[in-house]
Amino acid sequence: MGWTHANPGAPMSVTAKLADLETPALLLDCRQLQVNLQLMKDRARDLGVTLRPHAKTAKSIPILELAVDASCRITVSTLKEAEAAFAAGFSDILYAVGIAPNKLRRVLDLRRAGCDLCVVLDNVEAARAVSRAAREAELALPVMIEIDTDGHRAGIKPEAEDLIAVASALEAPAVLKGVMTHAGESYGCDAPAALQAIAELERAGAVRAAERLRAAGHACPEVSVGSTPTALSAVSLEGVTELRAGVYMFFDLVMAGIGVCATDQIALSVLTTVIGHQAGAGRLIVDAGWMAMSRDRGTAKQKQDQGYGLVQGHEDLIILDANQEHGLVGRRDGAALDLSAWPIGSLLRILPNHACATAAQYGHYDLIGLEQGPATWPRFSGW
Repeated sequence: MGWTHANPGAPMSVTAKLADLETPALLLDCRQLQVNLQLMKDRARDLGVTLRPHAKTAKSIPILELAVDASCRITVSTLKEAEAAFAAGFSDILYAVGIAPNKLRRVLDLRRAGCDLCVVLDNVEAARAVSRAAREAELALPVMIEIDTDGHRAGIKPEAEDLIAVASALEAPAVLKGVMTHAGESYGCDAPAALQAIAELERAGAVRAAERLRAAGHACPEVSVGSTPTALSAVSLEGVTELRAGVYMFFDLVMAGIGVCATDQIALSVLTTVIGHQAGAGRLIVDAGWMAMSRDRGTAKQKQDQGYGLVQGHEDLIILDANQEHGLVGRRDGAALDLSAWPIGSLLRILPNHACATAAQYGHYDLIGLEQGPATWPRFSGW
C-alpha cells in the first residue's frame, strides 16, 4: 500500500495536521484499522473458515485490499459496491441482499464481464425470475438462498417447506451455490453468553438448511454466516464454510454497547469544531449535526445512551441533541460544563453510534496514525 502505520504505542491526539482540516471531517485511525482487520482474520483462521469481508461499512477499495485474506472473497450490499470492487480487481463477490428483478440486468452485465457475482433470494418468485433472466442471457448465475435463523429480517426458516421449493424453482443456467444467513438479533444482545447462544443459533440453522437441501438432492457446497457480534462470539463454526462481517473494520458505539469491543478500539471518528457556547446550560455548540453524524440512534435502547456520538477521551461528554448542521455537546448527567476549557475553535473527535451510517455522509477518509503515505482514501456511495 506504500505506507507504514504509526507506533502502536504512540498517543493518538489531535495534531497540527488535524488543525488544518475543514470540519466536519471523517477521520480514520489506520493503526487501529490494521488491528481490527487482523482480529477478524485471526478469528476466521481459528474457526477454520474463509473470511468474506463486507464492503458495506468501508466502501473504499484501499480498505478492502487490506481486509481480504488469501481467497480475496468479498461481500457487498449494493451493486455499486460490486461494480467498484470488480473494477479494482475483485471478482469473487456475494451480493448479500435479496435480488430485485429490476437489478438483474446489471448483475448479468457483471457476470458477462467476468465477475463471479452471486445473488441471494428467499422465495420462489425470485428464483423463477433469476432462472428466466439467466436463460435468456445464456449466462450461468450462482444463487444462495437466504436463511432466517433468528426472525430478525429476511430469509426462509431452516425447517420450512419453502426451502426445498425455492431450490427446485431454480433452473439452469441459474445454479444453487449454497445458503447464507445473518444473525441480526445479535445486535440486541449485551452479554457474552447471549452472544454465544445466538452465534450457535446462526450456525446450526444455516447448517441444518444445507443438510435438508442436500438430502433433497440439491448441491449446497457453501454455508455462509456472519455478523460482527456473532463472528467474534462463536465457539464453533462446524459445518460452515465462510464468515462475513463488516463493521468490525471500524467498530462503533453500538458494538461497544453490545460488548464486542471497547471504545478505544473504534477506528472511526468525526472531527468537529466548537463554534459556540450555550452559557446558560453550560453546553458546547459544534459544527457536526445529524448530517455529519447521521440520525442513527442505535445506542438509545442500550444500557448507556450515547446520544448522537461520544466525545473521544471524555466518557461523560456526548452530543445530546443535533440539528442538520449543529450539534449540542454536554455532560450526559446534565451538569454544566466549564466552558472556559472549551474555547471557540477547539477541536473534538466524536465516536459514531453506527459507523456505516456516519461514514455514508462523506466522500473520503482523512487518514491519521500514519508515519508516511496518503492523506486521504476515497469512498464510493450509491446503489
